[in-house]
Amino acid sequence: MALDQQKGVWKSGKGKGRHTPKGRQLQDQAWDEVRSLLGAGPRRRDLLIEYLHLIQDKYGHLSAAHLRALAEELRVSMAEVYEVATFYAHFDVVKEGETPPPALTIRVCDSLSCELAGAQQLKAALEDGLDASEVRVLRAPCMGRCDTAPVLELGHNHIDHATPEKVREAIEAQDTHAHLPEYEQFDAYVSDGGYESLKSLRKNGDWEKVQATVKESGLRGLGGAGFPSGTKWGFVRGNAGPRYLAVNGDEGEPGTFKDRYYLERTPHLFLEGMLIAAWAVEADTCFIYMRDEYPAVLEILAREIAALEQAGIVKPGFIELRRGAGAYICGEESAMIESIEGKRGMPRHRPPYVAAVGVFGRPTLVHNVETLLWIARVCREGPECLNATEKNGRKGLRSYSVSGRVAKPGVYLLPAGSTILDIIEACGGMADGHVFKAYQPGGPSSGLLPASLDDVPLDFDTLQPHGSFIGSAAVVVLSEADSAKAAALNMLRFFEDESCGQCTPCRVGCEKAVKLMQADSWDQGLLEELSTAMVDASICGLGQAAPNPIRLVMKHFADEVTADPGGAAKSLENKEQPQ
Repeated sequence: MALDQQKGVWKSGKGKGRHTPKGRQLQDQAWDEVRSLLGAGPRRRDLLIEYLHLIQDKYGHLSAAHLRALAEELRVSMAEVYEVATFYAHFDVVKEGETPPPALTIRVCDSLSCELAGAQQLKAALEDGLDASEVRVLRAPCMGRCDTAPVLELGHNHIDHATPEKVREAIEAQDTHAHLPEYEQFDAYVSDGGYESLKSLRKNGDWEKVQATVKESGLRGLGGAGFPSGTKWGFVRGNAGPRYLAVNGDEGEPGTFKDRYYLERTPHLFLEGMLIAAWAVEADTCFIYMRDEYPAVLEILAREIAALEQAGIVKPGFIELRRGAGAYICGEESAMIESIEGKRGMPRHRPPYVAAVGVFGRPTLVHNVETLLWIARVCREGPECLNATEKNGRKGLRSYSVSGRVAKPGVYLLPAGSTILDIIEACGGMADGHVFKAYQPGGPSSGLLPASLDDVPLDFDTLQPHGSFIGSAAVVVLSEADSAKAAALNMLRFFEDESCGQCTPCRVGCEKAVKLMQADSWDQGLLEELSTAMVDASICGLGQAAPNPIRLVMKHFADEVTADPGGAAKSLENKEQPQ
């Protein structure tokens, strides 16, 4: 059939035909802008999220034209780019005809510690006092700064103990960038013996001896799962290469900030531990997946990785720093690997496990940030730096992230057998005017325990008989001024927002639980039935652990959920009003 230039080139049968293919058309200006941002580097599909960050950072949003241009540049479908861009909370997709968001965004943390400190009142005050056409105010999940609650992020500048006055001052000063704390840089670390262990092992080390030392120390995964760290090495090395190492730096469990605390002070201790683990499993590449809520940490790591390359300790490109985009689910190791590959952070069905089929389908060793710090210390100081400490029949040390109604919130390195009373004592006791009522031992996933359970060591395997677990040791302390019922609702709202949506038990279960929990009196039979379905049928730990707050509140705080007596439904933010 001859082409009819007057009536369109895609012409068949009746009609005038089409001058273009169906779908969004490639715009030259947008294509030029995307190519300029990507530069001369390779167009890798697994770097899709990094490319989306470049566009978001430059233009403040992701326009349909830019997404179409990026799809063209990567030679992938527009649908593939769109589904990734819309999965992550920190990307703002703007279609044709829609108004882009204001140039400045304020994200107010509303997770448990910040809500206890008045986050909802702070957010309302900002919404009333700022021009919505110039500044948008959003609620956001935990930012890993629970010790300085309430916290918000102005652009990339975190404001601790936030007030409307502090925000207005920062806006006037255009202070919207991350502030880097003082930390131990490469030269200082090397002068104190840093990287000597790594160099010695690379020269004549025996990986099996190092593995035995790590096992002897008793070190277990400190991201929450608690799997024996040295044992993982054998699983990964047992599979044919190439192999990879992936660092899980997506510290998103509300109440957790220990990894940020250490990375903002001693990043090279972590980096040396990572390189020792990579040496042990003969990894070809190390991927560091760091949450986007930690802009200062991302900048620190970028600088210090460059210093390692310049010093010849690693070859350029051996360490790849990947930036998350606001998805709690990527703390699950297989979801993190999907994100490293430039996809939506959807947990994988297992088996196969990531030790055999991980990044790009290859054997992958996954470690948490704090775990790698301890690997470096164990190799330098010996296993005694961990296993020589014993308390309440438990060996080792734990970094507890403590926030809530305590006098001095922060990260405390204490014996692993410490009880909640030991932890509160380390924090200088309860905050003035507050009486201990309940505590969250390991993030929302661990639920809420009453003050009467104050003699239980907060360690691996000790909390399971009570329907809880230590997880990432994110301890939030509640007082008699707080409602356990409202705290549980806060936790389930978090899970509802952060469910990846892949499986129905979690996606629908969290939503239904939130609705049921807003009643003055809970339908406990229905909530228990819902909890059982979620635990039994959810794909990953998010849906399996989400019912813990429900079950523990029904068990230990029944008076709050069977009726609405005076004080039981107190709002979490009833105490502290931002000035």
